[in-house]
Amino acid sequence: MALVRIGSRGSRLALTQAELAASVLRAAGVELAIVPITTAGDRDRRRPFGEIGSRGVFVKELEEALLEGRIDIAVHSAKDMTSQDTAGLAVGAYLERDDPRDALCGAAELLPGMRVGTASARRRAQLLTLEPELEIEPMRGNIDTRLRKRAERGLDAIVLAACGLDRLGLAGEIGHRFEPEELLPEAGQGALALQVRAGEEELAARADDAATRRRVEAERQCVGVVGGGCLAPVAAHHDGTTLTALAAAEDGSWLERISGDDPDALGRELAERAARRESART
Repeated sequence: MALVRIGSRGSRLALTQAELAASVLRAAGVELAIVPITTAGDRDRRRPFGEIGSRGVFVKELEEALLEGRIDIAVHSAKDMTSQDTAGLAVGAYLERDDPRDALCGAAELLPGMRVGTASARRRAQLLTLEPELEIEPMRGNIDTRLRKRAERGLDAIVLAACGLDRLGLAGEIGHRFEPEELLPEAGQGALALQVRAGEEELAARADDAATRRRVEAERQCVGVVGGGCLAPVAAHHDGTTLTALAAAEDGSWLERISGDDPDALGRELAERAARRESART
């Protein structure tokens, strides 16, 4: 079998995640090498995600490398992917999902007046719904950088994905793991996606976890429907039984949360509710 080239972002977390994928494929007898690639989200660490493209800013260059034949598999955090597959590409596998929850680092609970760092509009909206008197401060960078900045800037806490901290052996930094009833995770959070060229799904198929695929693809589908007509922060999470979706004002002034089984129907209903909420504000 020819050498399979796995593309990954170059951060410590991304390379750790690429190695997780590689270990599963090696166990299936695949010979491979990891190829680090820098993305737009890595190069621009100052501007908010919304100004540089939001979802997709950490995957575009990896997708280009796949389409140009420079790599054979791209490893993504599924939460970074857009809701629709890029033409010519497909997800060959989703690894078994790790903890999808958000984590509060630096404190064990939210209290009025706390200064909390996050670059995520989704997290900001839900945090302000939980505690309206928080001061939310923008914060970009990899996990190590954000943990350092929390101390340097004297923030009370920051919010990160629990799975990333777990994968880097930093679970001790977590003061509280938010249940989905508190903070609904990003679609795909906790899962790793192995993207390949369409027609070459067999390269990664042996690593696929069917339960994770079913849940994450329902989340991505729902978010895609909502995103078609909604500018508010959106989240979706499937717990294995029920799909829950959420849209909220970034300032926490309103939040809509609904559950069901059909991603399309759920997305349409949520988009309509969000549109009515936004219309009432103008």
